[in-house]
Amino acid sequence: MRTQRQVVDYSLQRRAVLREVLSGRVGTYDVCDASPYLKNAARFHGEPTEQRCPICRRENLTHVHYIYGDELKQSAGQARTRAELPALAITLREFQVFVVEVCLGCDWNHLVEQFLLGRDGLVVGVDDGQEKDAVGGPAVWRRREAQR
Repeated sequence: MRTQRQVVDYSLQRRAVLREVLSGRVGTYDVCDASPYLKNAARFHGEPTEQRCPICRRENLTHVHYIYGDELKQSAGQARTRAELPALAITLREFQVFVVEVCLGCDWNHLVEQFLLGRDGLVVGVDDGQEKDAVGGPAVWRRREAQR
């Protein structure tokens, strides 16, 4: 996605958990604990992948995108399809997306990545050496994240 920023990738943590499971230090019952809500979100809002489940190796994983942000109000915490995210990114100033992988066969689930979306991160063009934001006004700030 074009406006993705502050991306956090959890692949190292995922590999560590899988290493613990494969070595026998952690049981599969500890990591295969997807809630019924997460499984329903994967069925109805998930994005199927070509990646096999690392635990059961029978089913392909499904990615679920959860959104959070102040502007979302009652919609915060809902699962959305990947196709809905660009429209929300244009509409809202800033919101956070959490991507969770889920196996519908054995209930494996793990946080894959998180990132920010929204029109605060859009840079449309350059005018007299100054950047402009998506609305067209001069960007006095480079990025809101730099101030934080």
